[in-house]
Amino acid sequence: MSIDEAAVSDRAITDRRGNNRRTVDRRKRQIPVAVERRGSERRRGERRRQVDPTTCERDYNEQEITFMRAMDQYKRDNRRPFPTWSEVLEVLHALGYRKVAEAMELPGLKPGRS
Repeated sequence: MSIDEAAVSDRAITDRRGNNRRTVDRRKRQIPVAVERRGSERRRGERRRQVDPTTCERDYNEQEITFMRAMDQYKRDNRRPFPTWSEVLEVLHALGYRKVAEAMELPGLKPGRS
């Protein structure tokens, strides 16, 4: 081996223009997999969401679960991960809730504190 050959073999190749990875789309290849993890009902880019009442320490009643599911549906349909209070009120109205009684003391508020 000559000196020129040894010098060439020790060099790193940095120019890869001849092998452009962007021209080959790996997603189009049909490669068998052991387990298909992609669900057909999920759209691409959509996170899997599920209102799971068991994730909290307390037991939710049926009204609370209905409200949580309605809020989750509203957020998904309108792409609003953090709805405003006005939007929360809209969801409550859509569920049929209306103010029919006079206001009471708020839960958790101590008397004499404002």
